[in-house]
Formats: sequence, structure tokens, C-alpha cells
Amino acid sequence: MRKFIRASLASHGHRVLEAERASEAIMMLTSHRPDIVLMDLGLPDGDGMELTQQIREWSRVPIIVLSARGREDDKVKALDAGADDYLTKPFGVNELLARMRVALRHARPREQGGVQTLVFGDVKIDLVRREVFRAEEALHLTPIEYRLLVLLALNAGKVLTHSHILKEIWGPSQAAHAHYVRVHMAELRKKVEAEPSRPKLLVTEPGVGYRLRDRP
Repeated sequence: MRKFIRASLASHGHRVLEAERASEAIMMLTSHRPDIVLMDLGLPDGDGMELTQQIREWSRVPIIVLSARGREDDKVKALDAGADDYLTKPFGVNELLARMRVALRHARPREQGGVQTLVFGDVKIDLVRREVFRAEEALHLTPIEYRLLVLLALNAGKVLTHSHILKEIWGPSQAAHAHYVRVHMAELRKKVEAEPSRPKLLVTEPGVGYRLRDRP
């Protein structure tokens, strides 16, 4: 797998550094400061989940987990641990490159005071006036719908788990009530999507959470 990834990424102009163990990965992260990390969960000297949590204590480098573990629980745990995305083996090079591009776009720092509007397709969010428009038509969102849309928009392209959304919108005490998210997401789609039953902007990651496509 490492040989395949190394050859594929190198052919697309990426410089690849390899670490066989978690301890080597930490050393490379601190000494080379890579733009992105591709991580397998099964490591000889530890677990990729734990390594992800360890990295997140001091770095915001994008992390994409590559794993044969395809269960929804594993995906949720990896994303909650701090991974930006999760790709199940086997996968194609083009999909991996696309996920990397999204993660790198998301990692570009925003100037907090400079961001006033966010635009995704025909949807525009005015963060100053707290207004949302679709095709220049004002949308009347509830406070929770607005906060939910902004949370997804500020993390465009990244999968947000149900528990992450619940903690951010409703607080830690409501982290077990995933149905809150489903109900409000359904209502939000009715207002934001042209075809709510076939969403192109607010996408469901089955069993995991939601993603706002930054290139609808």
C-alpha cells in the first residue's frame, strides 16, 4: 500500500515522506512539517486513533485516515479523534487526490476579521448580518438552522460527525441525541436545496454525519 501511494503521489508532483511506526511519524511531523498526513490505523507500535489524538494536541495538519476498517463506528471514532477525512481500502488514486485537495483547501487559514461572506453555488451566507440567500432570495432560517449551516460552511468539505455537530450546536449534554441533527438538517435542506430529496450541497455521510460540499 505504501509503495502504491508513494508512486501515485510522486507522479502527481507530491514529495512523500514515509514512517512505518507512530514514533517515526511524530519525529517527521516535528522536523519536516508536512502539508498533509495519510495515516493507517494499524501501526506496529500503536493505534492510528491514538496517534491522531496525540497530533491534534499540538498540530492542525490535515489528517486523512486510510484503513481497511470500513465500519461506521471506526469512521466516527477516527473523525472524532481529529481526522479530517476517512478513506476505506481499496480506493482509487483519483479519489485519494480529490480528498487531499479538499483537506488542503480546508486547512488554509482564514483571517477571522476578514471573512464576511461565504458562497457555495447559489447560496450566500452573510456572516455580518447573519443572513442567508439562495439565488439572491433571502431565506428565513431559524437560529439553530443558521448555526448549523454556518458550522458546516466554515468546515466545508470536511465530514462532521453527529456528535461533533451536537456538541457545537446544542452543547455537550446533548451529544447522544443524533435525531436532533437529522430533524433540523431535513428542515434546512428544504430551504437551501433546490431538490431537498436529492441534496447537492448538504450531503449525508451514512451513519457518520454530514458534509457541506465546497464544490457543489
